[in-house]
Amino acid sequence: MATSYFTTIQTYLLELDFDIRRVDAANNVLVVSKPELGIDHLVLGCGDPLLIMEQYLLDLPEPSCEVYQRLLQKNRDIIHGAFALDETGRKVIFRDTLQLEHLDRPELEAVINSLALLLSEFSDELIQFSKG
Repeated sequence: MATSYFTTIQTYLLELDFDIRRVDAANNVLVVSKPELGIDHLVLGCGDPLLIMEQYLLDLPEPSCEVYQRLLQKNRDIIHGAFALDETGRKVIFRDTLQLEHLDRPELEAVINSLALLLSEFSDELIQFSKG
């Protein structure tokens, strides 16, 4: 079942003019980019019943409570998805999880637009975080 979702997601991404950088059909993973939106190597994993989307954003050279607090505060403003940290607490990732069963192109596009808006509105602050 995940394979049919995988093909559908791939079709949606092509319709949305994404550059598909990597296709791993065996693991139902796609890696896509759309530089004009600031999206670079967005990873999409189709694991029935969920689509997991992750976009690496930056490394935190000096993680601090203030940075974590600001990321959590910004999560409240994000329409779809949220900031997340990897297991080291140093890599900041945008992450969203969607139900595959009823996912349509407009819903996928809404998440992508949310990420693009986040990157455009919050990029200066993210750059400062990456500098420590």
